[in-house]
Amino acid sequence: MVKKICKWYNVCPMRKFYEEDKLDRKWIENYCFNGGRDCKRYEMEAKGIPHPDNMLPDGTIDETL
Repeated sequence: MVKKICKWYNVCPMRKFYEEDKLDRKWIENYCFNGGRDCKRYEMEAKGIPHPDNMLPDGTIDETL
């Protein structure tokens, strides 16, 4: 299976949190390596809507990040 990496991956806080072992790989696999499909962060970015760095791809806020 070929991974389609989200166009925002290199600048997304999810990448940083994952690299710092603060975020489970499932988030990266299911959203970032799926072209950003179904990612609320991606949708909001595309619409120019501000969102917090600690908002997960499913739209929930993780206060630990």
